[in-house]
Amino acid sequence: MISTSELHALASQIEGELYFDDLMKTLYATDASVYRMLPLAVALPKNSKDIIALINFAKHYNTSLIPRTAGTSLAGQCVGEGIVVDVSKYFNKILNISEKEQTVTVQPGVVRDELNRYLRPFGLFFGPNTSTSNRCMIGGMVGNNSSGSTSIKYGVTRDKVLELQTILSDGSCVVFKDLTSEEFDQKQTLNTLEGDIYRTVKFELSSREVQKQIESNFPKPEIHRRNTGYAIDELIKTEVFSDSYLGITEKKKPFNFCKLLSGSEGTLAFTTQITLKLDVLPPVNSVMVAAHFDAIDKCMDAVTIVMKHNLFACEMMDKIILDLTKHNKTQQENRKFIKGDPKAVLICELREDALKTLDEKSQELVNALENSGLSYANPLLKGDDVDKANELRKAGLGLLGNMIGDEKAAACIEDTAVALDDLSSYIKDFSKLMETYNQKPVYYAHAGAGELHLRPILNLKKKKDVELFRSITTDVAHLVKRYQGSMSGEHGDGIVRAEFIPLMIGDENYNILKRIKSVFDPQNIFNPGKIVNAYPMDKSLRYEINRIEPEIETFLDFSSSKGILREAEKCNGSGDCRKLPEFGGTMCPSYRATRNEKDTTRARANALREFLTHSEKPNKFNQKELKDVFDLCLSCKACASECPSSVDVASLKAEFQYQYQRANGVSLRTKLFAYNNQLNGLGSLFPRVTNFVFSNKWTSFLLKKMAGVALERSLPLISNKSLSNVIQVSKNKIDTIKYIKEIYLFNDEFTNHLDTSIGIDAIDLLKALNYKVTLVEHSESGRSFLSKGLLEQAKEFANKNVSIFKDLVSESTPLIGIEPSAILTFKDEYLRLVDDKTSAEKIAKHTYLIEEFIQNEIELGHINSAQFTSEEKTIKFHGHCHQKALLNQSSSFTVLNLPKNYKVTIIPSGCCGMAGSFGYEKEHYDVSMRIGEQTLFPVVRKANDDVLISANGTSCRHQIKDGTQREALHPITILRRSLI
Repeated sequence: MISTSELHALASQIEGELYFDDLMKTLYATDASVYRMLPLAVALPKNSKDIIALINFAKHYNTSLIPRTAGTSLAGQCVGEGIVVDVSKYFNKILNISEKEQTVTVQPGVVRDELNRYLRPFGLFFGPNTSTSNRCMIGGMVGNNSSGSTSIKYGVTRDKVLELQTILSDGSCVVFKDLTSEEFDQKQTLNTLEGDIYRTVKFELSSREVQKQIESNFPKPEIHRRNTGYAIDELIKTEVFSDSYLGITEKKKPFNFCKLLSGSEGTLAFTTQITLKLDVLPPVNSVMVAAHFDAIDKCMDAVTIVMKHNLFACEMMDKIILDLTKHNKTQQENRKFIKGDPKAVLICELREDALKTLDEKSQELVNALENSGLSYANPLLKGDDVDKANELRKAGLGLLGNMIGDEKAAACIEDTAVALDDLSSYIKDFSKLMETYNQKPVYYAHAGAGELHLRPILNLKKKKDVELFRSITTDVAHLVKRYQGSMSGEHGDGIVRAEFIPLMIGDENYNILKRIKSVFDPQNIFNPGKIVNAYPMDKSLRYEINRIEPEIETFLDFSSSKGILREAEKCNGSGDCRKLPEFGGTMCPSYRATRNEKDTTRARANALREFLTHSEKPNKFNQKELKDVFDLCLSCKACASECPSSVDVASLKAEFQYQYQRANGVSLRTKLFAYNNQLNGLGSLFPRVTNFVFSNKWTSFLLKKMAGVALERSLPLISNKSLSNVIQVSKNKIDTIKYIKEIYLFNDEFTNHLDTSIGIDAIDLLKALNYKVTLVEHSESGRSFLSKGLLEQAKEFANKNVSIFKDLVSESTPLIGIEPSAILTFKDEYLRLVDDKTSAEKIAKHTYLIEEFIQNEIELGHINSAQFTSEEKTIKFHGHCHQKALLNQSSSFTVLNLPKNYKVTIIPSGCCGMAGSFGYEKEHYDVSMRIGEQTLFPVVRKANDDVLISANGTSCRHQIKDGTQREALHPITILRRSLI
């Protein structure tokens, strides 16, 4: 048993970070697989010296090291009981590029898409392209020998690895690269562990009989997706074995241990540096043919037909995946090319530099499909639609987490690959096998490479289905063996498939693998239980089998996910929340600022699942660890739409805060922020005095100090008159007698006291456009209470507002709001809060953000550009997070483009970083500003003075002011000023 004092001693020896608290161990107990192992500790090394110290510690204390990058592995490669070594935070540098040689050297924590972004100006790129490419890292791709959608054109990671700088199990630093026979022989003379490795491999693989045994038992050579065990079949093709190996006729290749280490899952050595061979960028123009089929068999039969057309990608999605896309906001946009209700869609990508040639080749492909009679529709996708279809396909893994309830698409047989000519027959046999289990599995992914991600639907909380988990995997392994295929195509063996390696390659070959592992790692410190001496595939699962399901009472209604625990369990670990700002979207702003796993959406869902499942406390939410993990959540709601599993962490956080505060009380600062509308109401009685106190250097300092507000912040000023008072004064003014439509304007608490001028602009604009604007007395939205977890108070406001508007709001008399965070409560949180859900749902259907309403009216022909100025202006717009998550930014873009000479661009920013009270809180200020600096602030600063900056969120406007000293205008103010 290793003591905490010994771990403290280790922490003092390394420059990086070492964690062994319950929270961090919990967060690293899972990856994207079905497995869970609580590690001894989590290390974030800063340099090779740290890794050597970790290796020495592991050897001395008989523990292990589990390497990890993004933690998106599906087979359990990243879980273990030793020290998880996460290199993603510090080993993330691009070290060198050679344009002439077309190579690049990187550290293992470089994100694949980040690398290609860097390489693009050189006209080069790294070809293997996984569905996780915007967060997966090169080290993980090497460990798994990743492939992705482009492998049919550019090969797999193993094909690209030229050189690996590694640290062996004795702490020695060794470089593996191409060697001639003479250089290999020199290595054998070394009196070191490196020399032992070369001598052992030479001894094990030199026999012609052994080589024939390898050739006859390993997957067919034409299957380029092959990860079953260590790639000793690649080593025997080299010039070192030219005298004895007669299995190939082409020119012998130099010997390179990188072939073996690629796909070795960190079980042989610890990689610190990787040199890759690059490809020239693909042709610039692309077209995608999306062939639709009414049967899986027809789709499979079509693969050999389409693969004759020099495709760059050939990917499949089945009905289960396509149906799941209907329930995810982001994917609803991406699936618009789907025709009817196909059982399968095959997306086939063609690329050419010449558009005429591309048109000809795409037509040839469509003709071939039509002549085959297999597909019923073959739409052509171009431009952005190609990217959308690719994103739809990439979302497949995460979407499987969107299955409501305990039955999920289990990863166990999802990585099988066969020769392309065998694919159709194999899938027919597979389907028959699944029928014997009464299974309707998922079929998707890399049809053109002979690999489909096939998944049975299982409830791994139940013993019966865990038994099926093993028996289905076993039967499929025998089927794959019959076709001499690969059980692990690109996802690796990990835990889930490692114990089937002897079946797949034969006991004799498996024993060679064991001896190779033994010479590399005699004390078994590198990622034990993977590839050789495997952990059982049906043990150490994420869920306890046949457990009594915890009953968790919540204030918010999580019935749509069958409870809050299952809402958290929707997270399958795919890691979409780790994508970086340059790859778009908003999720997850805190991770983007800190690069800490603790600050991901995944971490919050995992932590909540763990404590709700395992805590013995009466109030399972009363955990300091949960407080820590939710601390930097900005409640931006991006996860509800951008996470393919649609895990709603903002709602999870609100519920956690409520339950935690029940046990621990509510702080003064929390109350001040929650009740800010009431305080602003008092301040509005004497606005000049209030604003003097808020803006004066000394009085504002005292206020901020007392309230725990960051001293660097400016405090929002009170409007001279509240919108309510302005409305009272103007009540007797005559409205337009003839109007297009009556609308109810929601006078939210932020507009009422802080942004009265925007409220006036909205009323004036709508009236000028011939709409009758009606305001009724109502409660505040409750947004501030929701953000602080004061759900009982929020519910009171929600119930009152639903009661007030239920008989007023309809299709012909919609409810319109100005501040996104306030009006969108009607479409989001109210549905989880209120007692009268029927009325709430009816109101939600007819509730619109003001820009959204105007966009709809433009489409109906009620509003047009002729009503606005022809003056030229340039506008840069930043959208509110809740608008992005629950609606989209197109309405604001459309509205700002109404004046015909306004040139509008949407700033490709995620969250601004303010998020209501978050950015005001002193401990969050630095993170808040780092988030702003990612994209938003630089774009605003670069804008000329005559460029209008626009933002529709009150917090966003304050953040832009504090971060750039530029004033941002609400789109409605800009539009009102542009009226003729």
